Amino acid sequence: MSGEYRQYLFPHDHPRVAEVRGMDPYAYRDHARTPGTFTGGLVEGWTPLYRNEFRGVTEDGTLREGLHPFEPARPGEEAPVEAMVAAAHDLLAVLDDDGRKRICFAVDAVEWQTWANPEFMQFDTGLRLDLQPEVVREKALALMAASLSPEGYELAHAMMLINGFLGELVDLTTVLNEFSYNIALYGQPDLRAPWGWQLYGHHCAVNCLVVEGRMVVSPVFLGAEPDEIDAGPHAGLAGVFADRISLGTALMAALPDDQRRAATVYQHMVDPAMPPGRVHPGDERHLAGAFQDNRVIPFEGVRVADMPAEARTAALGIAEAFVRLLPEGPRRARMREVEQHLDETWFCWIGGSAPGDVFYYRLQSPVLIAELDHHCGVFLDYDTPQPFHIHTVLRTPHGNDYGRAWVRQWQERHAAR
Repeated sequence: MSGEYRQYLFPHDHPRVAEVRGMDPYAYRDHARTPGTFTGGLVEGWTPLYRNEFRGVTEDGTLREGLHPFEPARPGEEAPVEAMVAAAHDLLAVLDDDGRKRICFAVDAVEWQTWANPEFMQFDTGLRLDLQPEVVREKALALMAASLSPEGYELAHAMMLINGFLGELVDLTTVLNEFSYNIALYGQPDLRAPWGWQLYGHHCAVNCLVVEGRMVVSPVFLGAEPDEIDAGPHAGLAGVFADRISLGTALMAALPDDQRRAATVYQHMVDPAMPPGRVHPGDERHLAGAFQDNRVIPFEGVRVADMPAEARTAALGIAEAFVRLLPEGPRRARMREVEQHLDETWFCWIGGSAPGDVFYYRLQSPVLIAELDHHCGVFLDYDTPQPFHIHTVLRTPHGNDYGRAWVRQWQERHAAR
């Protein structure tokens, strides 16, 4: 832990934090929608996008059929569906009738696409956990733990803990806390039929679906500002994205000079050569974040299959680090899928690649997008990207975010019976 972020704390009475201090989530939501504010502009741009008919992220605007064939899980690759179903029923059991009504949606409901990673509640989908009794919060975390790998749950929960730590640092605990997240269920918890859950809020958004033992965990957004907790009951939590960062810099170091130049699509995080809009006011360099379910994101940089062996190993390591939220069996299936498309996998970079540099990278194939970006301050006071503010995004292109391709195939098969 460095504590470097502490030099960027706003004064307690600074308008950036003082003007929203004490607001509840709904008052802050209304404040965030105010035209002319930073957040108001984001809301205005994002709000209409989730209602667009879902197609999926592509590299050229054309959906590739057959990329996500549905078949039951192979032996040894099954998702922990029994434990997930039990945990979901435990959660539903501690809710009243209104809570069960609010938390439940159809498995292919458009509300899947309302998730977002900012601290303001743009859409109040499902149940807001910090307004629920402790037992509901516990059951929600238990559902996450039953679904994800132990290390995946630890990472996602770390984002929530850091969010609570940030709220204490800036005295905005009504807006930023460990449970300032919404949770929703999609479909009926079942051992075979498709269903899943969604948790989202500041710096943590996870979408998980299972069907016939198969599992999809995407889209995923995980981030942290700062990336450590150096005080309080959770002190010692640090380096939450160390593997994703070190693998990225190791890949760049392993490239010969010509490939490193080709991978670096822009030299600077805000580069004069960038086209208008390449740095978004909320997403910064990210392209596959919230509300970008149908975005066209062209391949850029260097093809992984053309890299030296050491760099290819690092690229696969990046993919594995991003899909580590999956339990061991589904993770094995996911990595096999990634490796099958290695000839169509590209890697690009923005910024410097020396130790301590800030940067953006994207590993992209027809079946995976993994992005990492260093960001400017939001609740800490700095206007250039810093190493301790990190955003990461994971997508399944060509229509299988939210498991949609599998759900559609499952529904078609069962409708035909």
